[in-house]
Amino acid sequence: MLKRNRGVDNSKTKKKGQSTVEYIVLVTAVVGALIIFLQSGGTFQNAFNGILNQGTNSMETMSDRISNSYN
Repeated sequence: MLKRNRGVDNSKTKKKGQSTVEYIVLVTAVVGALIIFLQSGGTFQNAFNGILNQGTNSMETMSDRISNSYN
């Protein structure tokens, strides 16, 4: 088979354009997810606050046990 335009290689420009579009779609998806999950009262924020509260409560409980053991 004969190829047309043997001197012209369009594969590099097509791949570059494709990777640019994929990068833009990926960045848009990440930004969208951050907007959804980081809003005030959002799912991510509530879960994160719950984890922080659980850690704080555990540390307070342990410090109370340690201080009561010295009495």
